[in-house]
Amino acid sequence: MRPVLMVDVDGPLNPYAAKPYRRPKGYETHRLLTPRWKAAERRRLTDWGLPNKPVKPLRVWLNPEHGPALDALPFDLVWATTWEEEANAFVAPVLGLPQLPFLAWSSPRTEPGNGVFWKTPEIVAWANGRAFAWVDDEITAADRTWVNDHHDGPALLHRIDPRYGLATEDFAALTAWATDLD
Repeated sequence: MRPVLMVDVDGPLNPYAAKPYRRPKGYETHRLLTPRWKAAERRRLTDWGLPNKPVKPLRVWLNPEHGPALDALPFDLVWATTWEEEANAFVAPVLGLPQLPFLAWSSPRTEPGNGVFWKTPEIVAWANGRAFAWVDDEITAADRTWVNDHHDGPALLHRIDPRYGLATEDFAALTAWATDLD
C-alpha cells in the first residue's frame, strides 16, 4: 500500500505570504469566489457595517506544474486543507488533478494545546496507522512530537515556507522519504 500525502492548499500550493504584488515565478493568479470564502467575507463586511458591499474574490496563486508533479509522486493524494471539498472544485481543475479524497474537519475545531496545530490529531486519526507525509505551512516541532507519540506508522511532517510554496527540493524530499519506506 502506498503512503498517503496530505496536502494543504494555502502555503504549499498558494504561497499567500509572498510579497503581495509580486507573484512568485511559475505561478498564475486566479480570482476564486468559493462559497466558503463568500460566506466568510459577507460576515466580515456585515460586521464592519458594510452589508451591501460586494464580496471580492480571493486571490490565489497556483503553479500549473504542481499538479503533474504531485500526481507523479509515489503517494495517494488527499486534501488536508480548510478548503475541504472546495479544493476539488476550485484548485484541482487548475492544477490538472483528479478529484481527491479530503479531510472534513470537525466543527467546532478542537485545540489540542501545547503548541500542537489543530489539524494534527485529525490527520493522525484519518491516517489510522497508515504511513503518511503531510505538507503544510503551520507544522512545528510540537506537531512532530505529537505525531511520534500518537501514530503507529511512519510519518513525515514537511513544513513548507508560505512565501515560496512547494519547491523542487520539497518534491525531492517527499520522493526520497516514500522510496525509503520500501
